[in-house]
Amino acid sequence: MQRLRLKADGRIVELRDGQEFPLAPTIPAAPAEAVAPPAVRDLRRRARLTQLEFAARLGVPVETIRNWEQGKRMPRGPARALLAVIAHAPETVFAALSPRM
Repeated sequence: MQRLRLKADGRIVELRDGQEFPLAPTIPAAPAEAVAPPAVRDLRRRARLTQLEFAARLGVPVETIRNWEQGKRMPRGPARALLAVIAHAPETVFAALSPRM
């Protein structure tokens, strides 16, 4: 029986005799700088919102917005998709996210 392990960097290795052997040739990952982060600060400023207002509209803690803007964290998954939509139609997104009265 073949024993495999998924490594944190995405590689899959085979375990044999206590050693790890790559299953496929390693493809170097793109450096983090090569992937452009969404310009969260620009989106927020175009919407003329403070960090607190922007966070409230998106339903995330203000610390999240600060971390994105300072480059400490990167938006992932649904947040990244939402920011991409905000870049194209901010009024529509904010109207859809606003609480219904």
